[in-house]
Amino acid sequence: MIYQEVHRLKNMGFSNSKIARKLQISRNRVIDYLSMTPDEFADFIASLQNRTKKLDPYQSDILMWLRAHPDVTSAQIYDWLQDKFDIQSVSENTVRNYVNHLREHYHIPKVTLGRIYGAVDELPPGQQIQVDFGEIIVNTSSGGRQKLYVAGFILSHSRFKYVEWLDRPFRTSDLIRIQENAFHYFGGMTAEIVYDQNRLLAVSENAGDLILTESFTKYHKFRRFKVELCRKSDPESKGKIEQVIKYVKNNFAKHRIYDNLNTWQQDALKWLKRTGNYKVHHNIKKRPFEVHALEKQHLQTVSGNYHFENISSTNITRTIHKDNVIRFEGNRYSVPLGTFQSDKENIAYISVADGKLSISLHPAGAPLPHIQCLKTKGR
Repeated sequence: MIYQEVHRLKNMGFSNSKIARKLQISRNRVIDYLSMTPDEFADFIASLQNRTKKLDPYQSDILMWLRAHPDVTSAQIYDWLQDKFDIQSVSENTVRNYVNHLREHYHIPKVTLGRIYGAVDELPPGQQIQVDFGEIIVNTSSGGRQKLYVAGFILSHSRFKYVEWLDRPFRTSDLIRIQENAFHYFGGMTAEIVYDQNRLLAVSENAGDLILTESFTKYHKFRRFKVELCRKSDPESKGKIEQVIKYVKNNFAKHRIYDNLNTWQQDALKWLKRTGNYKVHHNIKKRPFEVHALEKQHLQTVSGNYHFENISSTNITRTIHKDNVIRFEGNRYSVPLGTFQSDKENIAYISVADGKLSISLHPAGAPLPHIQCLKTKGR
């Protein structure tokens, strides 16, 4: 019996996390079982078997989800029940106990995945927004697969979040537009913004000075916030970014069926209201939307509208692959042999003007010669 195994492993000196991984159950379940005496556990099992449970009408749906997605968490099932059946009278703890009971009774072990932790400094209200990017491949309603890209924003003090999705890689203009949407969602902006990816913003770094892309420089001068970038070679700085994207992908996007971008984005906003900004945050022990109501008073007013026609098309960046090929909007373009260099960043800058595409190695550099389209979208 799992209850006895949990206590046996604990007596052997195993941590709660190691017990969870070894027995393929959640860490919360380990904690619950360790807090029960044998008599309390027996009463708990009897109560599960004898009483009518609030979730019994949804048992077939929950079993279907568990069998289809063995790695699904009880937190995600709780969110799905709220989303699909508008269940409000059942606590998350009740759902967790019910899911654990079904897993054990129907022999559906949980597939556990490793978790990455990032330390986050506690900051005063109104000081900082953190930005992260991610991507995920999901199943579509037509039976295919779709790659989606997400940008996540979080107020560091209140943990109040905003996310926006695209069905193609982000450009600098996308980041600026989405960031303006985030300011509107938050009700203001902070003094500084920390980004977890710099290709959309920075051309290079010269003796410690950040050289921003032309488009982002114009935007930065207009809004006047402090920019901080987390670089791949700086794990301590990168550790400041909270795992917002991981939370969004695992709790909202994972196992969700994609139909179209507009519906997906609207569902994401509903998820933020229902779960992402509503559930008690494990660090601050408060609901983000409640703390945000106080932090909002410390945010800077966002005045005026930014004119997006000022954005230059030369800030579209793509990676140069080892075979000297660049991918852009469904097409593959070959660049001269030797363009890819193993010791360089291998970023190309794409400009589209009057229907013609050019590729250069610097934002204002000369276009590369002998560019050839190898594959056309849709062929």
